[in-house]
Amino acid sequence: MIAVRGLTKKFGRQEILRGIDLTVARGETLGIIGRSGGGKSVLLKLIIGLMQPDAGEIWIDGENIIGLSERKLAAIRQKVGILFQGGALFDSMTVEENIAFPLHEAGERDPKVVREKVSEILEVIELEGEQRKMPVNLSGGMKKRVGLARSIIRRPSCILYDEPTSGLDPIVSDSINRLIRRLQERFRITSIVVTHDMKSAFHVADHIAYLHEGRIYFYGTPKELEVSSDPLIQDFLLGRSERELEPVEST
Repeated sequence: MIAVRGLTKKFGRQEILRGIDLTVARGETLGIIGRSGGGKSVLLKLIIGLMQPDAGEIWIDGENIIGLSERKLAAIRQKVGILFQGGALFDSMTVEENIAFPLHEAGERDPKVVREKVSEILEVIELEGEQRKMPVNLSGGMKKRVGLARSIIRRPSCILYDEPTSGLDPIVSDSINRLIRRLQERFRITSIVVTHDMKSAFHVADHIAYLHEGRIYFYGTPKELEVSSDPLIQDFLLGRSERELEPVEST
């Protein structure tokens, strides 16, 4: 579904991505982990076409999106939904209006069709009856769910998640993880999940890529990551900023 080849990106003199190669199979969930500021969110923005790379290729459903016109890129974006960190809801719109926004943008004008599609998606995300609420009255987890509903209302082939569990307590985070899995199983959606939450990565991902210093340092299954003896990976998994030094004996 998605293939990235030789992707590089700089901001000024700072190299963010230094030759990324990744493949995400149709219906698979790929987790991307790595330290803050390591380029994970930049990679997502490149894949959706919000940024242009300095070099490399990005293939979505068999088409290289690099250099496409805005019109052709818009057609590709219909296949890809994105859930931003905070949900990115429109504060002046109700839940129903937020979720229906992509339908209106696509030219759907039949109110009955819109209501039916919104109601169906609200059932999927387990927020039935919340259509009239405003974002200010939603919890963090509910905002994430509404943002996710807006991302899938047009049934994209792929969803990109940018820190879907950030700022949520463990119980709500678990519900979001289960929802991501359920969407994959129900709609066969291909997913890329950028996260710092290792519990989330192990729960939702079929494969995990560890982005380190602009390159893919590790790629494999959650089990392979968990049992890795690589010191760099162990430090990341354990949240260890530096290795403990051997105690110096006093004389």
